[in-house]
Amino acid sequence: MQGGAPLPPDRARRMRITATLLLVAMAAIFLLAHNMLTVHPVWGYVHAFAEAAMVGGLADWFAVTALFRHPLGIPIPHTAIIPENKDRIADTMAQFLRSNFLTPVVVARRMREMNVAKAAGDFLVKGGDTTEGRLRAGAAELLVELLESLDPDRLGMQVKAGLARQAEKIEIAPLLGKMLEAAIADDRHRPLMDGMIRWAGLTLEDNEEMVRDIVQQRANAVIRWTGLDGRLANSVLDGLYRLLAEILVDPEHPLRGKVQEGLEKLAHDLQHDPETRAKVERMKNDLLDNPAVADWWMGVWERLRKSLIDMVRNPDRAMDGQMGHSLAELGKTLQSDPALQLQVNRFARRTLVGMVNRYGEQIVSLVSTTVKSWDASTVTGRIERAVGRDLQFIRINGTLVGGLVGVTIHFLTQVL
Repeated sequence: MQGGAPLPPDRARRMRITATLLLVAMAAIFLLAHNMLTVHPVWGYVHAFAEAAMVGGLADWFAVTALFRHPLGIPIPHTAIIPENKDRIADTMAQFLRSNFLTPVVVARRMREMNVAKAAGDFLVKGGDTTEGRLRAGAAELLVELLESLDPDRLGMQVKAGLARQAEKIEIAPLLGKMLEAAIADDRHRPLMDGMIRWAGLTLEDNEEMVRDIVQQRANAVIRWTGLDGRLANSVLDGLYRLLAEILVDPEHPLRGKVQEGLEKLAHDLQHDPETRAKVERMKNDLLDNPAVADWWMGVWERLRKSLIDMVRNPDRAMDGQMGHSLAELGKTLQSDPALQLQVNRFARRTLVGMVNRYGEQIVSLVSTTVKSWDASTVTGRIERAVGRDLQFIRINGTLVGGLVGVTIHFLTQVL
């Protein structure tokens, strides 16, 4: 069974041909020198060199070939080592990965040496060219294939269910109370109050006729008979407009103080009043269980999924837009803020250590099972393509070193 991506071109083939041609050349030189031994003593050295080179080259050819297959197809014991021991190699490789890489201690130590946040900031600012760009393009294409291959509805419901489970675990009332308390302490609630006052004024302006009708309907018959109901309605509207204007321009207006008192009490109750907290939790759970929320989320998820696919397929257009500017600003913050880097790095380290601790065995089991599922020729081809070029250098070196040893021995026999 052929597994994984297509194999790269066999770059070892040229070196294999070179090593074989060198061995053939040594054989030709050996025959030539053998016939010329009586012509001159130097041919003795050439003969010794070629003879030893052939022995060294043949020995290394046998050793290299025996790793991957039976030499000349003869089932000699302890040959074809890799295909014969494929399963044991898979288990050993998986165990090596588990023992030396996928352990919480190793991952934590390695992650402490890395500044993940700054690296992410550099990537967001620079955009990633050349090697980084190719890596990003490959990862992006993988993300597109994943988003397109999975069932959008099922995936969206799974994401929604996961978010709902996390939301159910979080008691949001104290969080809201602390946020409101902090906003009041820093006077960040004032712009919100100003906005609410302006909104009330615009709402009143859009519904003047309704207010007039209400005032006129509630006025008694005498006022309506005298025609004062219209003036009364105008007076009510003028009073409301005047009140909103006074509240808006006067930061110390009494009604602002009453609203702030109410907000302070709400912030306290959200954090400390069990009845208020229980009421907020019920509202949260009712909202999560509402089918309209599920429909809304599915619409959001589908738009998000399509936007991600479009962004990945058109990265230049995405990076040139508002999103690209936002990501660049985030990258600059990650580059320059040590406190944020510390938090992001700590989160990344804890997340990765947790994943290794939780899924390490499954990862190494996947590696082992995948390698075992390949047939012997696939395993042999992959390993040979990965290291075969260097193995052919062993043959070449063995041929040349063998020849030098042969010359040395021939010299010593002539001198001694």
